[in-house]
Amino acid sequence: MDPRQLLVVAGALLLFGWSSRWLERTWITPPLAFIALGVVLGPSGFVFCELAPDAPLIDIIAELTLILILFSDASRISLRRLRSEFRIPLRLLGIGLPLTIALGTLCAKALFPEFEWVHCALLASILAPTDAALGQAVVSSPEVPACTRQTLNVESGLNDGIALPAVLFFAAYAGLAEGEHETSWSTFVTAQLTLGPGVGVVVGGVGTWLTHQLMRRGAIEKHFKVYVNLALALIAYGLAHEVGGNGFIAAFIAGMVAGNLENDACDGMQEFTESEGQLLMVLTFLFFGATFVAPAVGRAEVSTWLYAGLSLTAVRMIPIALSLIGHGFRLTTILFVGWFGPRGLASILFGLLVVEGAHESPIAEAIFDVVVVTVTLSAILHGMSALPLAKSYGARVKRWAETESEFAEMRPAPEMPLRTRTTRTPEDGAALEDETGRK
Repeated sequence: MDPRQLLVVAGALLLFGWSSRWLERTWITPPLAFIALGVVLGPSGFVFCELAPDAPLIDIIAELTLILILFSDASRISLRRLRSEFRIPLRLLGIGLPLTIALGTLCAKALFPEFEWVHCALLASILAPTDAALGQAVVSSPEVPACTRQTLNVESGLNDGIALPAVLFFAAYAGLAEGEHETSWSTFVTAQLTLGPGVGVVVGGVGTWLTHQLMRRGAIEKHFKVYVNLALALIAYGLAHEVGGNGFIAAFIAGMVAGNLENDACDGMQEFTESEGQLLMVLTFLFFGATFVAPAVGRAEVSTWLYAGLSLTAVRMIPIALSLIGHGFRLTTILFVGWFGPRGLASILFGLLVVEGAHESPIAEAIFDVVVVTVTLSAILHGMSALPLAKSYGARVKRWAETESEFAEMRPAPEMPLRTRTTRTPEDGAALEDETGRK
């Protein structure tokens, strides 16, 4: 990073920091703010920050960010709690996510007839994961029932790791994956989807056991434990890459193994993700805005905007409605959950992986353009609507509570914090405790 780019990054962080408390009360989310700053400061604005799309800096930040969020999110997944306490998010992940990919594939084929079916499936898979950070007011608002809030939070925290194998599979089948050009796609996919998880299990299991033994002997200073976990994530990624597996899947599996072997194995990862990890995330959005948004929007055709709109509405809402059948939710809640499936960080990172592995393939660049337009539109629409719709929905739930003693939306939902920080005042915390029966 040259000094000019460093000044741009520092200036963007300073401007956002100075106005962060005021922005928190508006519809301007951190991702939207940094995308906008990137556009303004990039080549399409004041030309303070010029980065080529294939700049090594972008690749490094994107890879580090994806490794971090996959390991960190997975480390807080309690498989026992998921089965017993989070059945609704599991339906969204097990039924809603595959249906979203299927419907997104059909819409892509209808709007982009020049794409082959595998390209349509790849586009749909990249845009399937959601990002709660783009609608943070929803998952942090005590006015939204805990059941609804945690459904969106858990879904968003897990669907990137679940969608990743689909992205890798379709990218390899289409010949757009790094390393696939040297071998057959079937061999490549098999290695990626078996060696990666295998390395993750070994690194997560052995690393957690050794960490536990050293902690018992007082060899690890408590504040450095988070860096041990970060090292495990990077080791899983690096070893998997060396043996021909997928490093990102390895990092996700390593985090899941570590979190389930020992409850406090990954203490500090949440705080780390919300500080140092948050910095990587906002830098990703900053460089995304500076490098990709204006060119992609300039090239976008009507079909691109139509697909982006469908991806944020029907492609998301119909599968969500089908997956929630039988749970007693009102139509208002189904529409609310369906709408707040913003596309963000995971889609950007998956798209960059495909572009990097495709070696300047026109079809990969066309797919990424659609991803860029969809994420940008999502950042604007979900950012604008999160605060007012959270308040409106919360008020409607209160009216339901005045006439009914029990209804599906008020089911207890224990906290399972994932990527998005939920900032609350003491009064908000008391309200949440009343809802869930626990802090």
